[in-house]
Parts: sequence; C-alpha cells; structure tokens
Amino acid sequence: MPPALSETLIQNPDAPFLLVGLGNPGREYKENRHNIGFMLIDRLCEQWGVRMSRMQNKALVASTNQGGRKILLAKPQTFMNLSGQAVAPLLKFYKVPLENLLVAHDDLDIPFGTLRIRPGGGPGGQKGVGSIIQLLGTQQFPRLRLGIGRPPGQMDAAAYVLQDFCAGDQEVLKMVLDRAADAAVMFVEKGLNPAMNLFNGGLPGVDKVD
Repeated sequence: MPPALSETLIQNPDAPFLLVGLGNPGREYKENRHNIGFMLIDRLCEQWGVRMSRMQNKALVASTNQGGRKILLAKPQTFMNLSGQAVAPLLKFYKVPLENLLVAHDDLDIPFGTLRIRPGGGPGGQKGVGSIIQLLGTQQFPRLRLGIGRPPGQMDAAAYVLQDFCAGDQEVLKMVLDRAADAAVMFVEKGLNPAMNLFNGGLPGVDKVD
C-alpha cells in the first residue's frame, strides 16, 4: 500500500498532484454513465475557477494552485480503453509520484450513489483503469470509484455504460459529484486514508440506489 498522503507531504512537500477523470471524448458521450469521471473533473474545475484550455499528451489539462500545492486536472482524449496513453506521459512529465495520482472512474459493481476510494488493486473490468495499469506497470495508485450500478434485467453492460443518466438520476448524480469533489479535495489536503475514512460509502440520508 502506498504511504498515507500526509506522510508523502512530509517526504516531498513540493510534489504536484494529478487528478484524472476517465471518459470518452465527444459531445455524444458527454452525459453517459461511463463519463462520470469527466463530470467530476468538470465539477472540480468549476469549483476552483479553472478551465481545461490546453491539450497535452492526449489529454485536456488544467492546472491550479490550492493551499500552495500544484494540482493538475486531466481528461484523457484517447477514448476510455487507451486512457493510459495520456496518464502515463503526464505523470512522467510533471514528475507526479504515484501516491499523488487519483483516478476517478465509473464502476458497475458499486451501487449508484456510492463512492469507494482505494489505494490500488486490479481494474475490475474497467478498461480505462486496465490501460493505465498496463502503461504504468503497476496497480498501486489511488482510485476514486464512482458507482453507477448494474444494468437492469438482461441489458448488456457495454450498452448500459454508454447510456445517459436518466432524468430521475440527476438529483443523486449532483450529490455524488459534490461528495466526490469533496473527497478529491480531502485527498489533496489531508491524504488518502482520511479521504477513505470519511467518504467511502453511500450518500448520507439517501437510500441505496441500484
């Protein structure tokens, strides 16, 4: 397990952070369940008052300084399955330690409305994460898994993730993105373990959503 981020800050207080959201580029995919990682990066850009104004290493990139720490936000433009082609070069160019990388992505195995922050592990069928693991040569980097739930009935999972969130999902989606943004901020400010302890689980006061 990577060290707690609070330990990393002591070891390398000037190291930047890289917050990556996974998704597919293109207007037709913008509201898809598969693009909830992109949605989180957009929410953080809005919160911090920055714009994704440049393309670098096959990703849209923005940067900001918060509390004296440099933070890079990225949305790979390679399509989901090749996300590692953007993440690995960005990590190398900016000399971001693995423990300062946070990859946010959709997860079919977690109920909609639930967050899971983890220090590493396998891709769990998420091909964008699989690509990043392959290109980095390690599974040991933090993830922010955003639950989207399983498809209904016999619906194909690939078709389900490429559907837009429905109108009935919008209220919970907004709360999920708000909570995920708070989790990402805590990851930067306090470290991985405090973020896991506070934000892992479902939305407070909201029943489990499948």
